[in-house]
Amino acid sequence: MSHHLTECRDVRFAYPDGTVALDGVTFRIGHGECVGFIGANGAGKSTLLMLLLGVLLADAGEVRVGDLLVTKRTLPHVREHVGLVFQDPDDQLFMGTVYDDVAFGPRNLGLDEDEVRRRAEAALSTVGALHLKDRAPYRLSTGEKRAAAIATVLSMEPDILVLDEPTAGLDPRARRRVVELLRGFDHTRIVTSHDLDMVLDVCSRVLVLSDGRVAADGPAGTVLRDRALLESCGLELPLSLQGR
Repeated sequence: MSHHLTECRDVRFAYPDGTVALDGVTFRIGHGECVGFIGANGAGKSTLLMLLLGVLLADAGEVRVGDLLVTKRTLPHVREHVGLVFQDPDDQLFMGTVYDDVAFGPRNLGLDEDEVRRRAEAALSTVGALHLKDRAPYRLSTGEKRAAAIATVLSMEPDILVLDEPTAGLDPRARRRVVELLRGFDHTRIVTSHDLDMVLDVCSRVLVLSDGRVAADGPAGTVLRDRALLESCGLELPLSLQGR
């Protein structure tokens, strides 16, 4: 079994008010891939993330992580392998110190404190934030908060990283640091973002969502240069490609 595998087969989901968020979405993401999900607001990106994590369950079709069908029964096992970094790091940081935030997940697994410390310090070192471990999260810059939030997920040692708008609100230097981090990970990575330049820099593959369906699925360098496709889905070329 490869816990890195993520797959949707003809997935459909509608909200209680009747709004159809996903309408027959199918894709398969293999070990080590970095895939960007892009689309205009309302295209279905956030709903798809919630389905991958089991926060929402599909009305029809299948969502799989490895050999596990995502259901209420399998959620504890699924969440051992998939880690979500929220768009707003303040949603992920709530303890008195950065260290305690990063250690929170491993402690809840019942690990001994030596293993908790190993995981927390390794995760903070990976994101270049070990020097922040004794700081209060509310005293951090947005870029520092983002790094700490990523570390809270890495400390759980997931196989698959899911990142929702990882560069939102960052200044150019902090954004560049996040891009470097994402490019350096060996994990399977699923990224949703309106920052198409970041997607171009980080992802090898892109899926375009439009009105709850997959409008395109292909190499990032090809999809993100297709002006007609992007404009038909309410998007624009990455800034770095405009004017070429």
